[in-house]
Amino acid sequence: MTFKDLGLAEPILRAVEAEGYTTPTPIQQQAIPILLKGKDLLGVAQTGTGKTAAFGIPILQHLYRSQNGQSGKRRIKALIVTPTRELAIQIGESITAYGKHTGLRNTVIFGGVKQGKQVSTLRNGVDILIATPGRLLDLMGQGFITFRDLEFVVLDEADQMLDMGFIHDIKKIIAKLPPKRQSLFFSATMPKTIVELSRKMLGDFERVTIKPEQATAEKVEQGVYFVSKKNKPKLLAHLLQERPNDSVLVFSRTKHGANKIVKKLSQADIRSAAIHGNKSQTARQKALGDFKDGKLRILIATDIAARGIDVEELSLVVNYDLPNVSETYVHRIGRTGRASASGIALSFCDKEERPYLRDIEKLIRQEVPRMPEHQFLDDGTEEETESDERPPRPPRSQNSRARNVNRSGNRNRSGNSNYRGGSSQNRNQNTRNKSRGRD
Repeated sequence: MTFKDLGLAEPILRAVEAEGYTTPTPIQQQAIPILLKGKDLLGVAQTGTGKTAAFGIPILQHLYRSQNGQSGKRRIKALIVTPTRELAIQIGESITAYGKHTGLRNTVIFGGVKQGKQVSTLRNGVDILIATPGRLLDLMGQGFITFRDLEFVVLDEADQMLDMGFIHDIKKIIAKLPPKRQSLFFSATMPKTIVELSRKMLGDFERVTIKPEQATAEKVEQGVYFVSKKNKPKLLAHLLQERPNDSVLVFSRTKHGANKIVKKLSQADIRSAAIHGNKSQTARQKALGDFKDGKLRILIATDIAARGIDVEELSLVVNYDLPNVSETYVHRIGRTGRASASGIALSFCDKEERPYLRDIEKLIRQEVPRMPEHQFLDDGTEEETESDERPPRPPRSQNSRARNVNRSGNRNRSGNSNYRGGSSQNRNQNTRNKSRGRD
């Protein structure tokens, strides 16, 4: 199948071909025909498989066909809600590229910046709105956004939307939407909460699933180093020095940890930058822009901030900290080996993270290859204390710790700090209780 076989309007087909697209990816092959028929959709696909085109192209097609020379102020016909600013900006760029010959207008709104320019654009009229939940609700409350004419709504990265604490915001947004609409849910992973919520929000829908473990196994060369926590910075510096020309994305479990990695690399005369929720929007965009343009070779990111990073020829992904949500591992390594490309993903595993490694291998149904021995081997010597991983905090009871773990900004650590071998179900449930994001 080619994009010509999908029956797309000539202006959209021309734009898609100009982007270098000829053959739809599996998620596009399955989702686009369903959406062109007007049905609701629940789509599950690994990062980098073309989800944005899978929902963006059908929406553009519908809106282009229904224009009929309409005059007057443009009204919002399509809404795309996504968890992070970076991902919202990336989707906006893609929609602009696919729709550049259609005459349709889109804009992106997100928090962390003044609202003036965004409001001005909305007043001038747009057809497609891409938004993060917080800023969307703010401008809805101020009366700058109405959905009286809305026909399409997309919830992208639905799993992370819920993980970031946007569940109540999403329900508020959905409550304001017209009942007659086409609804689309896209997610890289599909926990039970997403399935349950989708059943409430979608009408007569179809489900399309591209199994993440297949894409992981086939596209990405994986490896794991067993290393002590205190030696992780040394091993990272060693690997980066061996790859002086590669673009490398390094995942940290926490914001504090990301800053610490930048500092440690700087001490080894290796330049890098961190992006996470505590960084200003300007700083995040500059670091991400420099990384995409090749001016910055090494980017340190938390999982949430990394949503929206789409860099061609990303050579290497490093899991500096293993995630304790197995699906997050799949999402991380999907940053390399995107779509039809191949890539490399290396993970660091200290002795406390070995249960996480076992859960990951169970999910992807294969053993992650063990890398050769090195001078930074996990030799069972004394580890860094937890206070080295994040800022010190006053002592508190175990119950209080469990209740307040969400406030630490640590999005990938189990709420039970004493856990070393409990069920993966308990660990995954604990990680679902997240603090609300800044967007």
